Amino acid sequence: MENRNSRGTDRAAVLTDPVRNPEGASARTRSKRALFLLLLTVFVPGGAQVVAGNRKLGRVALTVTLCCWFALLAAGVLALINRDLLIDLLARPTVQLVLAVVLGVLAVGWLALFINTIALIRPRLLAPGMQVIVSTATVLLVLATSGVLGYGTYVLNTGRQTIENVFASGPAFDPIDGRYNFLVMGGDAGANRIGLRPDSMSIFSVEASSGKTAVISLPRNFQNAQFSADSPLKQVFPNGFNCGNECILNALYPTVEEKYANLYPGAKNPGAEAMMDAAEGITGIKIQAYVLIDMAGFADFIDAMGGVTVTSGGWVPYNGKYWEGTRVRTHWFEPGKHTFTGKQALWFARSRDFTTDYHRIRRQQCLQQAMINQFNPQTVLTRFSQIMDAGKEILQTDIPQDQLGSFVNLAGKSRQNAFKRLTLGAPDFGTAADRFSTYPDFDQIRSRVKTLLAEASASAPTKAAKPSKSSSPSSSGGSSESPSGGSAASPSSSSASASSSGAGNVPKEDIPTTQPDGSPITEDYLVQLELAGQTGLISTIASNNDECSAE
Repeated sequence: MENRNSRGTDRAAVLTDPVRNPEGASARTRSKRALFLLLLTVFVPGGAQVVAGNRKLGRVALTVTLCCWFALLAAGVLALINRDLLIDLLARPTVQLVLAVVLGVLAVGWLALFINTIALIRPRLLAPGMQVIVSTATVLLVLATSGVLGYGTYVLNTGRQTIENVFASGPAFDPIDGRYNFLVMGGDAGANRIGLRPDSMSIFSVEASSGKTAVISLPRNFQNAQFSADSPLKQVFPNGFNCGNECILNALYPTVEEKYANLYPGAKNPGAEAMMDAAEGITGIKIQAYVLIDMAGFADFIDAMGGVTVTSGGWVPYNGKYWEGTRVRTHWFEPGKHTFTGKQALWFARSRDFTTDYHRIRRQQCLQQAMINQFNPQTVLTRFSQIMDAGKEILQTDIPQDQLGSFVNLAGKSRQNAFKRLTLGAPDFGTAADRFSTYPDFDQIRSRVKTLLAEASASAPTKAAKPSKSSSPSSSGGSSESPSGGSAASPSSSSASASSSGAGNVPKEDIPTTQPDGSPITEDYLVQLELAGQTGLISTIASNNDECSAE
């Protein structure tokens, strides 16, 4: 009898419980109940079902919730004790696929819980005003939960597809003597060209432990390139790529693609393999991988990043529309800070009117540093889709997919250090008039490269000099660094008296900064000089346009 009374009392309590049976509750209580159930679904998915609905469903959802919290806690702990391992895992396509599927299932499951929670709330029992509030709140909360998880699925899947499309298969490779060495080329396959020609070539040597980076720029007009001992081209060109002006370095790529591709059987890109062999033979550094950037798509990548910011030390010309009533197309970037669009950055990097190849090499070095500095997690997260889409179109590489995680970690470390730089030509090896790139001294190159790598190591002093608009003469290393990434390479002793525009051999004090009447130099003034045929004076004014620093 007592048990029967007890069951009756429990049943009565349930029937009068406003959480499970809101019919008899006041309007205010129903409103509070509705908001309470929504908040439970946001912060404790499954909680609303346990207290007001299907307890079995609620317990399953709570179990999943606890597992997710545990996984997030484990990831947080791993980020604290071994961040590199966490990034390495997240960069793997297989892991990304698994996470994308998990996030997709969680997004659908959370959406189902919200739908069930609305059924438990019973909107028809709410006052008209509260119905609007609950409906609006539900939509916003679904977007903030299931919507975010769904976007996460999209991001992970997009990233996975990009990695699989761009990066090679195969195992990761180990550093050599503690450094990763890879060749970065900017390729131009314009309509007026026969085949692709890499006009921008740089060796990036990154210390695995510290991320300290040495950048060695190879001029496009470098001649007599040597080849590594194990290169198949060693038999074809035993004395180097030395047929005169037809055999400048950037002609090697199309030459191999057209005539000697069979020497690299199974290679996806024989031209790039040949360029790696040449870079190795020239510098003595073992090159492990290449990255080839399509310069036609370079602008899209910069735009995807939201632009790139640099500070130019001099006037930089580029070709635009004809000035009204003239046949002059030259326009100018003035000295100072610029946030370039992709097209402007391409102009800035490639301009050599009134100056030399060596000027644009150093501006390219500056842009490289700026892109590394500004390609940070915030940029990636906010512009992920654009960056991934652009990356698929402009990038070719033989870097393995499994290497990506370690390289992402290296990129983070490298942003904390200024690049050490060396150009295999003016101003680091004399002036342009010395023609070092035409008649290179390979023993001298390898000695300077060895010194450069020693400077770009964890054991070297870490304090970077302030960026300057002129380089400091140095006969030992021929390199420079600045915390902002300014491309202030040090001239060799033969050009120690020149400014940082040593390629033009114009002392800094002789570079005009004002017009004859004392007013500042302007774009209009430079256009008038060109109309008057005073190209020599224009070249002098522009002779320091290789001075540049990265943000």
